[in-house]
Amino acid sequence: MKKLFYLLVFAPLAFLSCSQETEKKDYVLINGTILNSRTNKLQFSGMINSLSKTIDLDSTGTFKDTLRIKAENLMVYDGSNLLYLYLEAGDDLEINYDSENFNETIQFKGVGSEINSYLISKRRKEKEVIGKDVNKYLLDESTFKSKQDEVRNVSKALLDVTENLPEKYIEKERRNIEYTYLSNLSNYEANHAYYAKDSTFKVSQGFLKELDNFDYNREEDFLFSYAYYSLLNDYCKREANELSEATGIAEDLAILKTYNTLSNQTIKDLLLYKKAQFGITYTNELEAYYEEFMKGSSNEEHKKEITNSYHELRKVAKGNPSPKFLDYENFKGGTSSLEDFKGKYIYIDVWATWCGPCKAEIPHLKRVEEKYHDKDIEFISISIDRKQDRDKWKKMVKDENLEGVQLMADNDFKSQFVQDYYIKGIPRFILLDPESNIIMANAPRPSNSELEKILEQLLD
Repeated sequence: MKKLFYLLVFAPLAFLSCSQETEKKDYVLINGTILNSRTNKLQFSGMINSLSKTIDLDSTGTFKDTLRIKAENLMVYDGSNLLYLYLEAGDDLEINYDSENFNETIQFKGVGSEINSYLISKRRKEKEVIGKDVNKYLLDESTFKSKQDEVRNVSKALLDVTENLPEKYIEKERRNIEYTYLSNLSNYEANHAYYAKDSTFKVSQGFLKELDNFDYNREEDFLFSYAYYSLLNDYCKREANELSEATGIAEDLAILKTYNTLSNQTIKDLLLYKKAQFGITYTNELEAYYEEFMKGSSNEEHKKEITNSYHELRKVAKGNPSPKFLDYENFKGGTSSLEDFKGKYIYIDVWATWCGPCKAEIPHLKRVEEKYHDKDIEFISISIDRKQDRDKWKKMVKDENLEGVQLMADNDFKSQFVQDYYIKGIPRFILLDPESNIIMANAPRPSNSELEKILEQLLD
């Protein structure tokens, strides 16, 4: 009778306990304390997926939150330090460090701490091999490759002696170390040319022989290794450039066509989506771009989102009347509206004082404005700075001696004109005809020689 009582009372509890232990979590718990942070926020960004989340720090630098992820490589930025993490669903990770002494104070506790402590140690080992404050891409080809081989060997040795790492992680990390080596080799030519200021630099024949017959359809490695992801992206860019040059199709369309040659559907879906999220708002081949995306993607959520973008962008297709702006503040005084410029071609620059790429276009825009100053075209720059940054806008216009019509939008990125053009990133350039109809909703930048070819045809 006692045995029967035990089974009836305690067996359900044992079953419940077992069920709770084996239940697979689909989230990560993360907490910790960041001392002396320059900001009161931590920015978490996925390196492969599209995760982006901001977590607040309280007055003591403490934070606690949940991340809904399966597994992800993450970058965490605190305003001065960049921390790289690897997290998997079920982790319960505590992060503590002093922002003013990051390298010496970073510590992890809890589930997931072993992997992330290993990653910190691996980065330290790499720096020891390369050398403090050394730009590895300025090393000569032979030295660079030798150093990368040494980094590879040191990383493997560290992995072998690090305790308490999951066996499945070790297997994937061994391959990731190889991919990191290959990715650094793949990046060497372009980076050496840039830092050495030698645009003619080319690596010697055979430098990348390890990439011959490389398999670009390994789903597990794609989702785990950012180095593999980078190698795949580099490969697709090369293939897309060759396709664009051979056929004359636009590069943004060529990259989608290249993604669609991949055999692994998971990889294809993610690459297509990451590119099309913003790429569809910039393309001048909207119909073909949308068709290529839909042909390759199998993810219904992605397809729904991109289809919504497609329908919004059709409203600002070539030949349609341009959306209007009304009573934008004019730097020279008063306000201006789009209707005020009817009768001339209009080239609109949507920009902001905080936008680096926007500011890089200023010298080129000045040159184009000067070349066509006596032609039947108006150059309008619309700042989407926040209202509280109005003085910054006015100061930059004055200090940079910006020409043309300088306007400030009425509600920064949320301005109706910006929303109507479905602008998700700046700089953005728009070209209108004398009736304020759209010629190009994504006109070439001033730094692009194609702009002057188009203007020559219009203004001839």
